[in-house]
Amino acid sequence: MIETNRHPIRVEALTAAAFAPFGDVIAVGDAARQFSINEGFATRFHDLAHIDVLDQGGRPILNIFRATPRVLPMQLRVMERHPLGSQAFMPLSSTPYLVVVAPASPTLVPEQIRCFLAQAGQGVNYAKGTWHHPLIATERASDFLVVDRGGRAEDHNLDEVDVLALGYWIG
Repeated sequence: MIETNRHPIRVEALTAAAFAPFGDVIAVGDAARQFSINEGFATRFHDLAHIDVLDQGGRPILNIFRATPRVLPMQLRVMERHPLGSQAFMPLSSTPYLVVVAPASPTLVPEQIRCFLAQAGQGVNYAKGTWHHPLIATERASDFLVVDRGGRAEDHNLDEVDVLALGYWIG
């Protein structure tokens, strides 16, 4: 649960419907378009997220981020957004993690912050401009495959807001 001086915000299960205002849930399953490939020895789960990184000459890049586990309860310190591109995170471990988001907008609206519990095998793709907290690993160091926007150093693709003084807590 996230708590503030004003109101608590509950931790929600990560579902495609609940997360739709913020982007895509990346997961295999019956909802994904799938078909057999490689002579029947593999299944392709097709087009799981809308990768949107081409603004101002951007290009897709592939990274691995290693997140250090956080100790709960934890106070939110910063929220960030990427106005020029989406950002997809797919866990490479089987450890649940927390996803803290707020709707895409030029400025963060703290009262709209939501927190989701992502289970093993669930990734997220933040839509362009969606506010989010940096990765929150919970049990152990966790690696994430990240599809991000690459571009020129002078491109402005990161906005950060210090939220420490607002008193938002998880757990």
